Amino acid sequence: MSSSLQFYRVEKEGPITWVYLNKPEKRNALGPEAWQELAPIFAGISTDEESRVVIITGEGKDFSAGIDLVGMAPLIPALAKWDRSAAGMAELYQAIYPLQEALNAIERCNRPVICAFHGYSIGAALDLGAACDIRLASEDAVISLRETALAFIADLGVLQRLPYIIGQGLARELAFTARMIDARRAKEINLVNEIYPDKEALLRGAEKLALEIAAQAPLAVQGTKEVLNYSRGKSVADGLEYAAARSAMVLPSEDLAEALASFAERRPPAYKGK
Repeated sequence: MSSSLQFYRVEKEGPITWVYLNKPEKRNALGPEAWQELAPIFAGISTDEESRVVIITGEGKDFSAGIDLVGMAPLIPALAKWDRSAAGMAELYQAIYPLQEALNAIERCNRPVICAFHGYSIGAALDLGAACDIRLASEDAVISLRETALAFIADLGVLQRLPYIIGQGLARELAFTARMIDARRAKEINLVNEIYPDKEALLRGAEKLALEIAAQAPLAVQGTKEVLNYSRGKSVADGLEYAAARSAMVLPSEDLAEALASFAERRPPAYKGK
């Protein structure tokens, strides 16, 4: 797949699939190909039996400088023409959905996704990171929910996802001010789980975490992600009902037998996702 991609580079290392934003000469600004390629990449990962965890990061100094507004203009003629007619507004409205779906594909991916922020990680880059399960950062990361500084509303999912990550008050503060925050502040508000001294250490840390996840029973990990995603915004009763149904699908598995055998034999389990 990776050889046919224009914006991303995808590499597999054992149970880890690495997804690199691969336009460092443009600071990985998210242009048309970035949005068009994302959903097929993550749909493929979801059906790859060898892949258990995904790490998404950027080539070069920056994770991403955000959406490439100039590059996106051909996909949205009404924006390029500044068409404020009713028809133009309807066109803009419809053009937003495919971009939202691109990021939804990350959230829907049944493998855990780790986002590794470094350098500038602003605007749509934060939308992307918010769709991931876990976020890490290097010390040089500069993160911003930037859209209000550019005179538009963040409409790709960050306003829906970020409050569940850092809470309503902090999410609103970042959204209203478009403030740039450093990695230390990002960790203080639980936007990122860990900080690493530089990009190299960040990628090693992301890999270590990914391998720790990959060592667990994959069907259980995938089901856990589904339960967590489903339960967001639902009542406890609804979440419990779904968890019971989802758990019942996993309990009669070869991996459960392997868990019991490895415990009895005092050895690490070798899960196969069956």
